[in-house]
Amino acid sequence: MINLTINGFEVEVEQGATILQAAEKIGIKIPTFCYDDRFKPHGSCRICVVEVEGARSLMTACCIPATDGMIVQTESEAVVEARREILDLILANHPLDCLTCEKAGRCTLQDLCYQYDIEETSYDGARKSYEKDVSNEFYTADQTKCILCGKCVYMCSQVQNTDALCFVDRGFETHVGTPFEQGISESTCVSCGNCVSVCPVGALMPKRREKYRYWEVDKVQTTCSYCGVGCQMELLVKDNKIMEVLPVTGHCNEGLLCVKGRFSFDFVSHSDRLQKPLIRKNGELTEASWDEAYNLITSKIKEIKESDGPDAVAGFSSARGLTEDNYLMTKMMRAAIGTNNVDHCARL
Repeated sequence: MINLTINGFEVEVEQGATILQAAEKIGIKIPTFCYDDRFKPHGSCRICVVEVEGARSLMTACCIPATDGMIVQTESEAVVEARREILDLILANHPLDCLTCEKAGRCTLQDLCYQYDIEETSYDGARKSYEKDVSNEFYTADQTKCILCGKCVYMCSQVQNTDALCFVDRGFETHVGTPFEQGISESTCVSCGNCVSVCPVGALMPKRREKYRYWEVDKVQTTCSYCGVGCQMELLVKDNKIMEVLPVTGHCNEGLLCVKGRFSFDFVSHSDRLQKPLIRKNGELTEASWDEAYNLITSKIKEIKESDGPDAVAGFSSARGLTEDNYLMTKMMRAAIGTNNVDHCARL
């Protein structure tokens, strides 16, 4: 363990921890664009610079290891001035369309410009402009808004291991694209949307069914129902309707979702979705109460078991059910009914 001082507060951390991790331990927030603890820190955005006593220049908190006796200032005059200059440079090549940008209210760049009083850029010159890529079914890529933090690239290569995104060209022409610039639809993208989830600005955005602002929605944490893994996610709900799904860091998914969990939520409010059980009466399916449906199921199972034995009954469970529910299904078939005729759709 080592001891250091941040903004006058002493903190003890394990050797190898970064300045950023040490600050997080005592609740001191250092702004970041490119940092994510799921992949290797690379310090490309420089917004996390801090002042270290005795150092010749400002240091990036996300990738500089803390040392014993280190004295750090995270909001000194030099640090604030550097962050203002970095934001000024970013805005020099970023469209100022916050009024109509769908990311407004959840944009890190917008929040930091507000925090450090940056209203517009002081630089004048040519801005990069790219055609929006809408070829993916679930999200759009607008590189005109990209700030080159690299989060999407590293998420795709180091965490998702898909390598669908990469940096293209050099210098002023650098931008995020796909290998050989073939477009997202022709790349190895699996539409997981994890790049969309980590993008701090509006460069990667889900295709919206309806218009909404992030401050209009209620957040409801739940468990994804598409399989039994138990991925945690957050539903953004407006007027009792799901607008968007965001991943939550849980033990199962560590802030990741697949294409189903991230984008396929329309079934919840779909007009064809069954809301009540259906029982066939006189050759036609009619709505019934749950008690009526359960009574019919149990009576039929008992009838078949008594006339033809327990092995005349078979159970088939769903991968969309919880692991615990599927376990109870096997217990019911084997213990209550007395048969081993039980299977699961995920095995097929």
